Amino acid sequence: MQKKAAATTQASARTSAAARILNRLNPTMGHAHNGPDIALERRNSMIDGIDANQPAWFYDFVSPFSYLLLEQHDKWPGFDFVPTPVLLAELYRHWGQPLSSAIPAKRVFTYRHALFRAEQLGIPFKMPPAHPFDSIKPMLLAIAAGGDFACVREIFRFIWREGRDPSSEEGFEQLCERVGIAHGESLIEQEAVRAQLRRNTNDAVAMGVFGVPTFWMNKQLFWGEDALPMVLYCARSPNWLDSREVKRITSLPSGLAKHAAE
Repeated sequence: MQKKAAATTQASARTSAAARILNRLNPTMGHAHNGPDIALERRNSMIDGIDANQPAWFYDFVSPFSYLLLEQHDKWPGFDFVPTPVLLAELYRHWGQPLSSAIPAKRVFTYRHALFRAEQLGIPFKMPPAHPFDSIKPMLLAIAAGGDFACVREIFRFIWREGRDPSSEEGFEQLCERVGIAHGESLIEQEAVRAQLRRNTNDAVAMGVFGVPTFWMNKQLFWGEDALPMVLYCARSPNWLDSREVKRITSLPSGLAKHAAE
């Protein structure tokens, strides 16, 4: 009973943290759901959905590893990936994962690991003044600006190369100037822009996306900055995913399922 109570408390705290961010985007997103919000999608039928046949790259500006992976864009396989912003907090909430920042030791390790990887790769890296930060504004700005890789890269560099805060009033104004967008504050308030971010996130959840950065290639997910070698290998040898051993481990049963039900 104590274990169940502790788990319930942790889940409640996780949902509350995600909801505070999501309710700023739209009050309906803060409520629990098991998939895409069908009513919401009907209301926004003109919003672009994600084409599962099209390679995509999912990111959130709050993620240092998304920045590090984009800085290696010249190494990516020759697919026409569509940069797709999604709300990481909502992915965590949907799949029942705790935010990394909620676990003190994991938070420290994550920052150290990001710095280590940056130094290892020779990529300029400077943490923003506070983390995690509210990434909704820069995410909406990327959508309003058209969301191409050049714009997305510039926003990432503003945050993770220069160590700036895109969530503050001053920081966001400077970011808008950086990417050449006038009246950024009014643009990100447009319902179509906000609806697109909601749609991206809902569609990503439906595709099984659970974190960022994530590649979607040949209808398969590849998560993490360190998954790039696997992405490159599977781009060259897509049949590997159909090999006997890959199929075997893909369908492995959980050895804890029976105990969890007790």
